[in-house]
Amino acid sequence: MSDEQPAPYPAQPPPAPRPISPAYRKWATALLWIAVILLAFVVVAVVASVVLLVVADNSPSGGAAAYGYLAIFLWFAIVAVFPILLGTGIPGLVMRARVRRTPQALGGTAA
Repeated sequence: MSDEQPAPYPAQPPPAPRPISPAYRKWATALLWIAVILLAFVVVAVVASVVLLVVADNSPSGGAAAYGYLAIFLWFAIVAVFPILLGTGIPGLVMRARVRRTPQALGGTAA
C-alpha cells in the first residue's frame, strides 16, 4: 500500500498560443503612440514650468507673478496626465512585446 494519492486529473500540455489579430497589433501601436505623445507633453510642460518660474522669480516689481501661477497650473496638468500616460504606456509595451514574441506563422511579426 502506497501513501500517494492519485492525481484528480491527468496532466495536460499547455495550450497553443492564439494568433494575434491585426486589430490587436493596431491597438498595441496606438496605445504606444498615445503614450509617446503624452510623454512629450509632460516633458514640454516640465521645461515650460521651470522657465515660467524663472521668469516670475526674476521680475523686479512682481508684475510677472502670474507666470508662477501658470507654472503651478502646468504641474497640476502633469499630475493629471501621468496616470493616463502609465495606463497607456505599460499595456502598449506589453502588447507590443507579445506581438514581437509571437511567431510569424501565428499571425504576429517576427521582428
